[in-house]
Amino acid sequence: MNETAEVEVAAAIIFHNGKVLITQRYPEAHLGGLWEFPGGKRRPHETFEQCLERELREELGIAVRVGGLIQSITHRYPERTVHLNFYLCEWIGGDPKPLGCKDFAWVGCDELTQFDFPAADAAIVSLLQSTPEFWNR
Repeated sequence: MNETAEVEVAAAIIFHNGKVLITQRYPEAHLGGLWEFPGGKRRPHETFEQCLERELREELGIAVRVGGLIQSITHRYPERTVHLNFYLCEWIGGDPKPLGCKDFAWVGCDELTQFDFPAADAAIVSLLQSTPEFWNR
């Protein structure tokens, strides 16, 4: 029996002026070229909040205040199982730059469907599209 790797991931949902921040994966990465909510793999002995603060600093050069957990999802890909935790975050400093991602974009609710997201993100994208109060930030 072939065991797949299990990965714990923290992802940030950051709103600014009615738009949400998304990042594009490097082409050579797992799920390369797809768009996602910024974040990354949790290191041992690191909280999900610490993971997000570190990842967003490394990936985009920004500082955030991590808020509440919005949604947890477990998704099985053929090569790995991903445990995703999506947190509402407040952008508190730095101008986003693509330091650890191919690109980034601020997108409105009606624009989300124009971007290709990993299968694991389908539920959070749906939740964001069906919750107008998120976008009033």
